[in-house]
Amino acid sequence: MKKQTITNFIWGVAAGGVALAVILFATGFAVTSSTAEQQARSTAQSAVAESLAKICVAQFEMAPDKATKLAAMKDLSSWQRGNYVQDQGWATMPGSDSSAGSVASECALLLNEMTG
Repeated sequence: MKKQTITNFIWGVAAGGVALAVILFATGFAVTSSTAEQQARSTAQSAVAESLAKICVAQFEMAPDKATKLAAMKDLSSWQRGNYVQDQGWATMPGSDSSAGSVASECALLLNEMTG
């Protein structure tokens, strides 16, 4: 083989490898370990918040004046509802002194779907 043919082949393989890597990472078929870890952490936090939000709804159900408080929450803007749920203490899980904002927000979404 000619030296020029081998050189062109090597450059073609290198360019193809770079193009393949760019395509794989740009389309999401390949991710770095830190990106995968971040996505896994985010998914886990969302799943926990969704599960705890159901406990929050159960705690709301035990409130003596729940219909009034549900109406008051629905009168608030959507971004204020999570804070309202936290202030009422419904998002504070048994055995805990404080609540997570993500749980309160998820709980507010579930409560908003309820009819009072």
